[in-house]
Amino acid sequence: MHNPSRLNSLFNACICISALVAVFIALISQHMFDMQPCAWCVFQRLLFLCIALFSAVSWFIASFKVKAASNTLTILTGLGGIASTLYQLNVASKQFSCDQTFADIFMTRSGLESALPQLFGIYATCADARIHLLGLEYAVWALLLFALQTIAATMAVIFSYRSRHNLN
Repeated sequence: MHNPSRLNSLFNACICISALVAVFIALISQHMFDMQPCAWCVFQRLLFLCIALFSAVSWFIASFKVKAASNTLTILTGLGGIASTLYQLNVASKQFSCDQTFADIFMTRSGLESALPQLFGIYATCADARIHLLGLEYAVWALLLFALQTIAATMAVIFSYRSRHNLN
């Protein structure tokens, strides 16, 4: 049987790397192909960066308690990402403006939009930011990745528990 501790690390490595790749692709799309992001797009970038941080902590720290806490934060952030993409797809993208939505208010009031405009600048409305990649909207790709990361983090919790209790 596979070592549960190694599987936990593998899941966290995949989560961390996939979250960073998602943000990298978004930045390439924006800065090289002029696909400007909306408030929900940049909010999801922030969620992916949080997921990368939480999963990196779990990937590199051996403590069971730290792994449990960081994996739990990854799961909760992934669920937040799922909720945000569903809102973007079903509500925000059908509105003329996503001005004064949660994402817009959070990103501007947190100061992230003005402090790091290359990463968190809001340059389009949600309706205008409906961009497709390989036949699917970016928001659908984000939804799928958030779902996979949440499942992987849940599996990491299971493997961490099994490793802690020597269950193979």
